[in-house]
Amino acid sequence: MTKELTKLLNIKHPVIQAPMFLVSNAKMVIEAMNGGIAGCIPALNYRTLDELRTAIKELKTAKVEGGSFGFNLIVNKSNVKYRGQLEVLCEEGCDFIITSLGSPEETIKQAHKVGIKVFCDVVDLKFAKKVEHLGADAIIAVNNQAGGHRGGASPEALIRELVANCDIPIISAGGVGCKADIDKMISYGAAGVSVGSPFIASTEANVTDEYKQACVDYGADDIVVTERISGTPCTVINTPYVQKIGTKATWIENLLNKNKKLKKWVKMIRFSIGMKATEKAAKKATYKTVWVAGPSIEHTNEVLPTKAIIDRLVN
Repeated sequence: MTKELTKLLNIKHPVIQAPMFLVSNAKMVIEAMNGGIAGCIPALNYRTLDELRTAIKELKTAKVEGGSFGFNLIVNKSNVKYRGQLEVLCEEGCDFIITSLGSPEETIKQAHKVGIKVFCDVVDLKFAKKVEHLGADAIIAVNNQAGGHRGGASPEALIRELVANCDIPIISAGGVGCKADIDKMISYGAAGVSVGSPFIASTEANVTDEYKQACVDYGADDIVVTERISGTPCTVINTPYVQKIGTKATWIENLLNKNKKLKKWVKMIRFSIGMKATEKAAKKATYKTVWVAGPSIEHTNEVLPTKAIIDRLVN
């Protein structure tokens, strides 16, 4: 296995436990660190800055040699908590920040002042070159096998293109459910991998038993792309409820999206409604089962402790 990511984060295995909205928590990341990998949590999983600050202190206390922790920041204007979250992360300290959905320029500038590394989500070469120019420490290459909001290119095509044209490490995100998948991504030139969906069915995940069991019962062929959650294509498990409501935007949404003045507001409303539906499905029993996951749940055969899932991935 490559040592590039392991050196960058001082971890034992070149694996990042990907930040998952509603799913990731401090308990999962502590177990990830104990298993010799890095763990990451969306800052938006904490409703207040005080809760975020408390989580950072808990993770710092629990950190062990060979493990690493970080947070994911949504860096566009839609995240009104962004600046406060960045300030707290820089004040308290963490090993790395992963940026998504916007320009990482300010994050890179502030984080580097206090020694925090910054990795940036990208889906193509154009944005990879932009974040490299801004000073990113590594690139998270989000491919078309990723869970949630995915990219458009295959893992091999995306990794090979970025490796050939960028001078910073490329971390592959999407399509990893077992060690063979990790080996494959590294053979394409990746410095390591970011793995999310397999950890949904962990005992430490902060979601319902029904959501975890769905990741066991369903497989890669049951993953569909829907426009009904955030307005942006997103992968979900094809439950009877998803089949009932359909995966395409309604004709009204399509019509409003063509109006330049209304487009922004339509997306914000669609995102808000979709996120509330996703949260209800993840946190409580409901017939409205919109469960976000990627094709890598194919290798999930039972609900296991995080450390057991890491063992499956690296051994």
